[in-house]
Amino acid sequence: MPKVSSVIVPYATYLRVYEPLAAFPEPERSHWARYARRPDRPSYQDELRRCLADLAPTPPVLVPVHESQDAFVLDVDGVVCVCPWRTRLRGWQALEELSEELPPPVLDAVLPPFLRHQAAQDYERWLGENPDARPWIRTATWQVPINWFVLVADEEREYDKGDSEDSPPVLRYRTPMVQARRRVARGLRALKEAMDEGPLIDGLVDVGRWLEEFHPRSLVELDYGGLVHALPAGALEHDHSAADVAEGIAALRRGDGAVAGEAYARLVDRWRSVRDLRSAN
Repeated sequence: MPKVSSVIVPYATYLRVYEPLAAFPEPERSHWARYARRPDRPSYQDELRRCLADLAPTPPVLVPVHESQDAFVLDVDGVVCVCPWRTRLRGWQALEELSEELPPPVLDAVLPPFLRHQAAQDYERWLGENPDARPWIRTATWQVPINWFVLVADEEREYDKGDSEDSPPVLRYRTPMVQARRRVARGLRALKEAMDEGPLIDGLVDVGRWLEEFHPRSLVELDYGGLVHALPAGALEHDHSAADVAEGIAALRRGDGAVAGEAYARLVDRWRSVRDLRSAN
């Protein structure tokens, strides 16, 4: 399909859930079955380019008028699994999060208040009609949240350094839903026994509840996405953050706070250098 824009994709990372077709009710199941057979399915970069194109007009289009009918598709041991984009829903949720990240004057300059107010009203009305709605994709910018790494294991790591502009580096993890849920439960037990409530525990509880919304035969994918463009190849090749998280949790389970602290320090140091790029010229 033609590209909407040649703009470099944002430095965003993704946590995706791919559900088997059996998890979807009709007529959505048939729609995704037909969609999975299409040879021209768009990529995550195409989705981002469309969103960036929507922000170019004056006034910008903050949230798509219609929900996306696209999805990512995987064959998991012969079973077709899909991860719907749900771009409209995620757009509304991103607007809510943006208001917590940017100072009001900056936010008003970037996104006019009257447009944000209209989007908020549309979202509230839509939620009234779709109270059980949830996204299949979570997004983070300039980082991979530490609680995401709890879901995966180092042996599930897939790294491809890429060889051209059309074939950029890829760093991702894929794991069965049952494994992801088991790791969340074990991680929570270890953290709660070792420390008081805090952001790390809260984040893991939140992602665990989100995973419970999906079919048990789903696949979970942690994708570094556009963040690979901000990291040198050497840093990507030697990034084993999931192993550091697993080592830290195992150390907490043994009561070895020193080893757990060392693993956490490696993570903080690695990701601080990435987040610092956000404000670099």
